[in-house]
Amino acid sequence: MKKDNIISGDRFYVTYSLSGSEVEANAKAKDICIEQTVEFPPPLIPVGMIQGHVLGRIESFEPWDEGYKVKISFAIETTANELTQLLNVVFGNISIKPGIKVDDIELPPSLLNQYNGPRFGREGLRRILGDVERPLLFTALKPMGLSAQQLAELAYKFALGGIDIIKDDHGLTDQCFAPFNERVRLCTAAVAKANRETGNCSIYVPNVTAGGSKLIKRAKQAKEAGAGGILVAPGLVGLDTMRELADDDSIGLPIFSHPAFIGSYIISPENGFSHQVLFGKIMRLAGADAVIYPNFGGRFSFSQQECEAIVQGTHVSMGTIKSIFPAPGGGMSIERVPEMHRVYGNDVMFLIGGGLFQRGPDIVENCRYFREMLNLRCTNA
Repeated sequence: MKKDNIISGDRFYVTYSLSGSEVEANAKAKDICIEQTVEFPPPLIPVGMIQGHVLGRIESFEPWDEGYKVKISFAIETTANELTQLLNVVFGNISIKPGIKVDDIELPPSLLNQYNGPRFGREGLRRILGDVERPLLFTALKPMGLSAQQLAELAYKFALGGIDIIKDDHGLTDQCFAPFNERVRLCTAAVAKANRETGNCSIYVPNVTAGGSKLIKRAKQAKEAGAGGILVAPGLVGLDTMRELADDDSIGLPIFSHPAFIGSYIISPENGFSHQVLFGKIMRLAGADAVIYPNFGGRFSFSQQECEAIVQGTHVSMGTIKSIFPAPGGGMSIERVPEMHRVYGNDVMFLIGGGLFQRGPDIVENCRYFREMLNLRCTNA
């Protein structure tokens, strides 16, 4: 068999934003084609399949703001149908070079079909939470330092007040003051008790982020305890590890991704990834059912335009890959809910943590006020 015959001819496309003059940007574009595939001296690249197919190919090159945008195509075979290698081709070695940002990725069906994506997605999560059509209410158990019993009492109050999703704060793991097993057992039971009293379908989502075998063990312990989902920080455990959790039938829980440790991929205007790609498309490929990210106007630097781009990435067509929930948080307050609802609409999870404590001392009443505010807005929309 000729080597050329093992290449299908299908290609995927990555759009990069490049800084510098036209000459500098053009040189970067050519370098990307080589660096992300053959990584070989240009004059010595073998002709035939390698030069004609494996080598990256510049499809377009045009001015953009203070730099240039280039679309480069790669043979789908370069990914080996592995998420790790797909990401390596998209932004491997060039992540170490300045002035290169991944602006968009376009994957053909032949490549998208290799990934299951989110197990539940937006529609599946709504079914779990009682088929509600309004925005979903999301909060975090904090502050760190509370005992497992104290966190469970807080989870009970949140669920009694009508919060749909009650997650561990991302810093809660297996600390001595709130050990993982005890915390998960008590918080799951507390939320179940509140549901019996209210008739709601609130869920508790423990943080299972950990190294290696501990991650799988904690996810399975969460499942056995009756948790309604799991929180994972893919920047700490790895994107493909999160994908494995999503694909594991023995776990089968919704996955909520947390942005801890991935800030450096996103905050530079000239390097890293666009918000839409990282928090939208890549998180969907990696199996997240909801993606947590900093909301505009909070204590982080994301703009409204960047947040709207994330929302676009959570539902833009990607073959059979399901749409997922955007979950803006970080400095959110109840008072900003009307503004957020105007921007995000109903297909969103509003993550409010400390803001639920600031309205007054009655946490249950604060949660009910939050929920009623959204119910009224949805009714009047």
